[in-house]
Amino acid sequence: MESFKGATILVTGASSGIGEAFACALAKRGANLILTARSEDKLRQIAGALSEKHAIQVNVFPGDLSRPDMPQRLWAQVQSASLSVDVLINNAGFGKCGHFLGHDYQNYQDMLNLNINALVSLTHLFLPSMLKRGNGGVINVASTAAFQPIPYLATYSATKAFVLSFSESLWGEYREHGLTVLALCPGNTSTNFADVANADVTRMTKAESPETVVEAGLKAFLKGRNHVIPGRAVNYLLANLSRLLSRRRVIGITSGLFKPDPAPPDIPKM
Repeated sequence: MESFKGATILVTGASSGIGEAFACALAKRGANLILTARSEDKLRQIAGALSEKHAIQVNVFPGDLSRPDMPQRLWAQVQSASLSVDVLINNAGFGKCGHFLGHDYQNYQDMLNLNINALVSLTHLFLPSMLKRGNGGVINVASTAAFQPIPYLATYSATKAFVLSFSESLWGEYREHGLTVLALCPGNTSTNFADVANADVTRMTKAESPETVVEAGLKAFLKGRNHVIPGRAVNYLLANLSRLLSRRRVIGITSGLFKPDPAPPDIPKM
């Protein structure tokens, strides 16, 4: 794929943060958009502004991808609208920070559904048409958390490790067929992630802007890369600590970044 101009691109989690930045950057490049997220009002506001400013087509299909039936419903809506997706951007996801037993299991179930199950399902649904055309691909938003275990972000970091491995495996399967599957692995980014996750990011590196992350992702995709770590060199260094130090040492370092100040909370009621 040489450019995004005229392509139809589906962006999940498009109502804010990195997803919204993807929508804006792609609209500027002349791509037509399919946007999904839970917030219908925000999606329609973004769609109206982008379609008017850039003279592109923007379709909105709101929904909650943590619901097991939503990926299939979204695919059916896209088919019913006679739309063909050239690039799928699996951006929707969330994390929860703190002691593992400090959150109800339903939080983790929703996280697994969104960060892993919906991503795999949408990729499985939309990849066949791309393969038939021999063009396009998928951008999966992972994280620098994908590269090592992170205490107090145990489930989230594990989901992103899955996303990285899954993406690079598919890159290896389909690159000879004209498709690119990229894992975009940002570090600390100025989004509402920390608020949702209840994470103290003051001990992390300075946050990148969503626009910086997106630009790195789009450039890497067009170059056919399998993964990219945007931003400062320190992000690359932190992501690759396990190549330089023992895994036990790495766990100690990552634990210090997110360890809560209070004592472990009571075990939640099941």
